[in-house]
Amino acid sequence: MPRIRLKRPRLPRTRAGRRRLVQAVVAGCVLALAPATWMYATTGDRIGTVADAPASGVAVVFGAGLWEGKPSPYLANRLDAAVQLYRTGKVKAVLVTGDNGRAEYSEPDAMRAYLVQHGVPDRRVVSDFAGFDTWDSCARVKRIFGVDRAVLVSQGFHIRRAVALCEAAGVRSYGVGVAAAHDATWYYGGVREVFAAGKAAVDAVFQPDPTFLGPKEPGVARALAG
Repeated sequence: MPRIRLKRPRLPRTRAGRRRLVQAVVAGCVLALAPATWMYATTGDRIGTVADAPASGVAVVFGAGLWEGKPSPYLANRLDAAVQLYRTGKVKAVLVTGDNGRAEYSEPDAMRAYLVQHGVPDRRVVSDFAGFDTWDSCARVKRIFGVDRAVLVSQGFHIRRAVALCEAAGVRSYGVGVAAAHDATWYYGGVREVFAAGKAAVDAVFQPDPTFLGPKEPGVARALAG
């Protein structure tokens, strides 16, 4: 059987050709990094800790998976930060947004139960069951729940994207970046953000309707009135 030989890509032989190749590579790198640059420019210095967060009325906690029906360690850390925000009086209501795409899996229900167990009154917790991704959550925070200003809670590798998208959706935001161990999940999250930044930029520009929109809900206003 004849051996198949793969041809090696040939570099340009001329100086002008090599210069054009370098320029094309640089342009590709710039385009690839542009969304991440946009996120950092958009969020500026509006990222900090619970202690740094301004009083904003509402905290928004993004889902981060369940383990056997309970919040994953990453999600529990986010919820702990929300509990601190409530206890220190920086927020009066907590909006939990996450995936409830199937009957046996409900991030918002697990998040609510955790918050109530740790001292946040049930009447102060509002559930968004259609936060299927970050843009959906941010768009619904504004369009369904009528929130204009919020403290967002997530891990450091995700919080800038959350702030950038909520700002694009019309929610004046401050991000609390929750600390996390630099384990496999953390590294995966960091790499994922490089690719997610591109989708985030597209969402911010075109602002598509979330997967599920539905009618407006008064839950946040009621929780704030408490």
